[in-house]
Amino acid sequence: MEAKLNLANEWDKTFPESKKVRHRKVTFHNRYGITLAADLYEPVQADGRLPAIAVSGPFGAVKEQSSGLYAQAMAERGFLTIAFDPSFTGESGGEPRYMASPDINTEDFQAAVDFLSVQDNVDEEKIGIIGICGWGGMALNAAALDTRIKATVTSTMYDMSRVNANGYFDEEDSESVRYEKKKALNTQRIKEYKDGNYVRSGGVVDPLPEDAPFFVKDYYDYYKTGRGYHERSLNSNDGWNVTGCMSFMNMPILKYSNEIRSAVLMLHGDKAHSCYFSKDAYKNMIMHSAYKDNKELMIIPEAVHTDLYDKTDVIPFDKIAEFLKKNM
Repeated sequence: MEAKLNLANEWDKTFPESKKVRHRKVTFHNRYGITLAADLYEPVQADGRLPAIAVSGPFGAVKEQSSGLYAQAMAERGFLTIAFDPSFTGESGGEPRYMASPDINTEDFQAAVDFLSVQDNVDEEKIGIIGICGWGGMALNAAALDTRIKATVTSTMYDMSRVNANGYFDEEDSESVRYEKKKALNTQRIKEYKDGNYVRSGGVVDPLPEDAPFFVKDYYDYYKTGRGYHERSLNSNDGWNVTGCMSFMNMPILKYSNEIRSAVLMLHGDKAHSCYFSKDAYKNMIMHSAYKDNKELMIIPEAVHTDLYDKTDVIPFDKIAEFLKKNM
């Protein structure tokens, strides 16, 4: 296993600490030997073995941002929860830094289930997961693979395979465009191998151009302002490695989503640029599926992508809690 992680002890979240919840840092490892860092939240009035939830996302964020807010809010509603940093990011281990992997990052969710399953105060038959943004896709992939996951919630989901292969809104969905992307990425690999270091791709653009698309402005409003900025967040700073997300291009993570037997709730704002990801993923999940009755798509009126990151008057936490308690 890796060396012990260096974890911050002070409250350094982008949201206020709840008096209804106890918080502490924990670590666990995945089956690749990478040590993951997490914030554990449990109700102050906790009694007996609790239903548990593992939360991660958004893609390029850290547990001190949106996933921690979700975890704390669900702990207020009676769950034991963890918000974790994925491998290679935040306070978690994994070298080189700032890499993403459809395999390892799906494993991160499964490793979180491992950890929760052996806690004395957790009911191992009642474990669910929440994935935000790109981690929504990873959560569905984990749910298709891990029979221990009793319920899954995705919020403002991204299909990272689709966006890497096809570009935004599928505007780059052609063999020739994909070929040029792959050619450029492989050229970058040679350069980095020679130089001995990885180049970062840049996080959310800063300063914000006046003519930036709405979804870029939406991300800027969260990651680059006091609302959501965090010093360890990739999106708030220098982003992923240029080659960090390369393998998503030809590894479709939602391939077997229509074989998910456990319950799934998908949340998305109808004004989000990304809403098509959830609509299409839900359609494909229930198509030719024998397990449709416990699947639900909830479209939230007037909400944009990052509204479901942190706006507590928009995120339907009570609905999430009701869904998980019913299905776990």
